[in-house]
Amino acid sequence: MTFADLQRDAHQVLSDWQAPDAAQEAVRREYLDHLSAHDDAVSRDGVPHHLTSGGFVFDPTLEQVALVLHTKARLWLQPGGHFEQTDATVVDAALREIREETGLPVRAEQTVVVDLHHHDLSAAFGRCRSHRDIRVAVVLDEPAEVVCSQESDRAAWWPVDALPSPTDPDLPATISRVRDQLRAASPRRAGRPTESAAAPNRS
Repeated sequence: MTFADLQRDAHQVLSDWQAPDAAQEAVRREYLDHLSAHDDAVSRDGVPHHLTSGGFVFDPTLEQVALVLHTKARLWLQPGGHFEQTDATVVDAALREIREETGLPVRAEQTVVVDLHHHDLSAAFGRCRSHRDIRVAVVLDEPAEVVCSQESDRAAWWPVDALPSPTDPDLPATISRVRDQLRAASPRRAGRPTESAAAPNRS
């Protein structure tokens, strides 16, 4: 794959995606405008305001979400990062980032795009000025332990209703909304016993 291929895939994903509300629809349209204006919008070496990919990983009960303590941002966030030329698609990029940062066994068939988030970055991120995240959600079939990578200070499962601090101010509401969407799409999960995804790992 090339970044041009990834840019085409990002455009297709965003064109097909049904935003859950008016605010997300406005972001979707802004992303598409950005892709049309810049042919290097998915490369970290392209425009300083570029697209990135990441995801929310939930345990089988939808009660816990996997987060990492981001080294540069110094915040608890969902795993994610830049596209690589080895990524076949936007979803593959998100899954790669999740595997790299948490060690969790995520698969493409478990994955759905759920959120878009455009945020400015601090000077700690170098030439990058803002990230336009395309975020997926993954629900694991079985409990699994989070394994912290060298890219993060810590990684752990956290209760959706009791996220750690500090985090992005928008993240708690976003994760709750995404969980509600997933529950609505798969009602059987709402009634599952709340066995933890392995014991909550605060490594």
